[in-house]
Amino acid sequence: MNMDMKTSSALQLSSSALRIGGQAEIILCASLFYFRNPRAHWRERMEQVKAFGYNAIDVYFPWNFHELEEGSWDFSGERDVEAFLQMAADVGLWIVARPGPYICSEWDGGALPAYLFAKPDMVIRSTDSNYLQAVEKWFDRILPLLAKYEQQRGGSIICVQLENELDFYDCPDPKGYIAALRDMAVSRGIRVPLIACAGQGGLYEASGLVEGVAPTCNFYPNDKDPEFEYKVTSYEQRLAQQDLPLLVTETNRSHFLLRRLLSCGAKLLGPYLQVSGTNFGFTNGTNNWGNPLALMTSDYDFYGMISPEGHIRKEAYEGRLMRRVLTAYGSSLAEAQTAPAADIVTARRLVDPADAAAPGTLVQRQLKLAQGGHLLFVANVGEQEEVVQLELQGTGGDSLIPQASKLRTIPARCEMLPIGVPMSGWGIDGVLRYSTAELTDVHREAAKTVIVFHSEYEGEIALNLKQPAVRIEEQGIAASATGEDGGYRFVFQAVTGTIASCTIELSDGTELELIGLARADALLMNAIQAGGEITIGRPIEYDLTPRELSIDWSLKEVTPQASMSAQPAAALPAADFLEHSGIYRGYAWYEAESGIDTAEQTVQGILVQNGSDMISLYAGDRYLGTITPGGGSRFIRSSHIGGAGSKLTARAEIWGHTNFDDPRLPALRLDSMKGLTGLVSITGVKPLLHWRMLRVKSRTLQPELLESNYDDQAWAICTFGGWLSPDHPSSEYYRKTFTASDSADSWTLHFKGIQALAQVFVNGASIGTVHPFDPYLDISQHVQPGDEVQVTVFLERVLGLGAGEVIVYEGNAARSWQLSAADEAGLLAHAEASEQGAAPTMLPVTMEAGSVSWLYGNLPPEARANGWRVYVKGSGMKATVYFGGVIVGRLWTAGGESRPAMSGGSQDSFFLPAPWIAEGDNKLFILLEAVEAGAASQLESLTFVPAGVQL
Repeated sequence: MNMDMKTSSALQLSSSALRIGGQAEIILCASLFYFRNPRAHWRERMEQVKAFGYNAIDVYFPWNFHELEEGSWDFSGERDVEAFLQMAADVGLWIVARPGPYICSEWDGGALPAYLFAKPDMVIRSTDSNYLQAVEKWFDRILPLLAKYEQQRGGSIICVQLENELDFYDCPDPKGYIAALRDMAVSRGIRVPLIACAGQGGLYEASGLVEGVAPTCNFYPNDKDPEFEYKVTSYEQRLAQQDLPLLVTETNRSHFLLRRLLSCGAKLLGPYLQVSGTNFGFTNGTNNWGNPLALMTSDYDFYGMISPEGHIRKEAYEGRLMRRVLTAYGSSLAEAQTAPAADIVTARRLVDPADAAAPGTLVQRQLKLAQGGHLLFVANVGEQEEVVQLELQGTGGDSLIPQASKLRTIPARCEMLPIGVPMSGWGIDGVLRYSTAELTDVHREAAKTVIVFHSEYEGEIALNLKQPAVRIEEQGIAASATGEDGGYRFVFQAVTGTIASCTIELSDGTELELIGLARADALLMNAIQAGGEITIGRPIEYDLTPRELSIDWSLKEVTPQASMSAQPAAALPAADFLEHSGIYRGYAWYEAESGIDTAEQTVQGILVQNGSDMISLYAGDRYLGTITPGGGSRFIRSSHIGGAGSKLTARAEIWGHTNFDDPRLPALRLDSMKGLTGLVSITGVKPLLHWRMLRVKSRTLQPELLESNYDDQAWAICTFGGWLSPDHPSSEYYRKTFTASDSADSWTLHFKGIQALAQVFVNGASIGTVHPFDPYLDISQHVQPGDEVQVTVFLERVLGLGAGEVIVYEGNAARSWQLSAADEAGLLAHAEASEQGAAPTMLPVTMEAGSVSWLYGNLPPEARANGWRVYVKGSGMKATVYFGGVIVGRLWTAGGESRPAMSGGSQDSFFLPAPWIAEGDNKLFILLEAVEAGAASQLESLTFVPAGVQL
């Protein structure tokens, strides 16, 4: 790490501590995204974060949220970065700034503008000069703003992250790429430390380990992984060799896991998405959380501390409790070093021998406090409560837990227990020898110290006091001398709703009061008042009773295959991805002629080529279905397609560019594009049977076997993949010849049901690779009408998995293409223009397959009192919901075979923010698409639940 970068800002990093302004800190950092929360909610969310224990927020800055079109920038209104940064500084939250250029975040394209993907000479996330020049334009805009709000310049930004989880991406030169970003940041005024996070543990792959950039770690384990501490401490030790602390920039949201990370020496704990939000507009990403494709919901909620509506959830109280503990130990904990628990205790689980092999209570790590003493971490990763016996090391075998007082551990709970902690920092001359209860809080006044402990069942506290006790007053805490000089033991029973105490007056005139609470009360404890008064609050509860809102609905059916664009369609020389026409979000309509020339040709269906994200297909006025091919091809069988001169229309919706890079589907590649590249009227569906087959031992391609004139007469004849081989994996060559139709101009191979990897050659030329997730391969460029076509496949398969069958689709490609599009504003304009002809209606609304309508409804005056969570019930219906001129939700109701996997949050609701429900016009515009082929779709009901209304 370059020393200038470590000391030139108010944030300093070393292996033992993270310091801000010279003060060692433990950072609890909650993700809070301005682009997913209305501006009117920003301050409220920040204050909620701070109130529940967090002293920092991490913030992505999405490039494509500010550059909507190439060269067109917007930092106003809901995009006002400076207002957000100033507000965070005013509230008193440090900021971990994450400007990308790539951010992931389940956001459209990971925030990379889609126009980049249409540039054939650009290699994203690399040292390619074309890409770096584009990044510079973004950094020219965002980095000076961040520099202005750095902590040492009056703001609260303490570090800036370059890129995001680059180790998930096949970057050819991480060192060169990160070095280039570093130089851009420094040259644009960034003086706080630069960091780069590793998503799957590849520190070099994520950061290049370049000078001036500190590697950080993202961990997303099973919270109960019994081996987790081993993994984390390995990284902590590796970073310590560079004199850097362990900074965990992303992890799961449970404070159980955060405590385990703390035990491993982490100085920054950044659970991802403690504050939820909404993907407004067309900002959703597509992801690989499905099988393999999933559409990210508009609701962006991983069920952390604060809901999209701003509701405080149960986990938030764990955050506040954890902050109390951190504050109580202060800099001694912030500068602590991790060590094995075995250095100070011997642990024994008192469980039935039959249960001993199952995961249970772990006593693996401790923190050696900088000012003396230890913090022991006891984590139950099992499924049931246990009793643990602990014996202190180096104290003559003293039992920390006598037989009369057992330590009972709770599943998914990690206790932090003090051992040998000096109390001088709390105004008491003595040592907190041990406690089976967690120390919750310390309140110190001139002549009085209050120390609060909590436990689930029973707490035992052992002290050695240098000053003799002249008075002990017990109120629920039993005190007894241990026989040692100044030694006392205190025991309390944890009873919810009861505050146990013991007041000890010392000979020097000071007073020590010990408080014992049930853990449930410790979670709700208010701040300790002057004089040491303790009060217990109550959890915040919300009114979630559905309301009956009187809404007058009206409906306007529109021609389903007609474009909603206000602009005339543009002619295309051929079908192509939307980005090549400058279309980056929203809907598009492809129109073409079928390509069938004679009435004698019978069309058996339509092959959609490279379709993404959603393709709704019409032949004339007949609806064929809606598909989500993930950028691959898909055959839609239908016998009701017209012949010569018939019209084909494909309505394509860009749900969102993928935020990840996954080779299983074309649309999951990070630089993939949307729309389609062709429609083919299929006139022939030919299964390829009786292949010639040669079994080989080598997994390396043998070129001579691929030559079209190679003599294969001695090869066996069997079905494709039908050879029973003892090899594992097996390597086989399959060859088949078919005659191409003399009236077709398009040929595609479909490896239906394949569970293997196949390299395909046509007439000796390499065509590509197919696998189970993308089984179609267009071979048209290598086929002439009426020719003999030789297909050779090198098949690699593992034991027990089949190869399926091979089908040839041949037919005629559509032609005379036209394209039009409508983004968020364009669709809204169509809705407003269509409203005049809307007819009154009532829910439920039923629509025949393939039909499209606008549904209109005004919120009544009583709806203005608060925000709303609106639950949508229906079947086979897509709904795009506008409110206040913004898309607040895109949903696909349950039911039917067409619906893809959806992930990320609520799949059946949307949020109406209270600040957007203004006096006057509060109209809902809902675009309804009946997308389940062969069945009617229905919007049954909208249920309105108040948001933010406390009981």
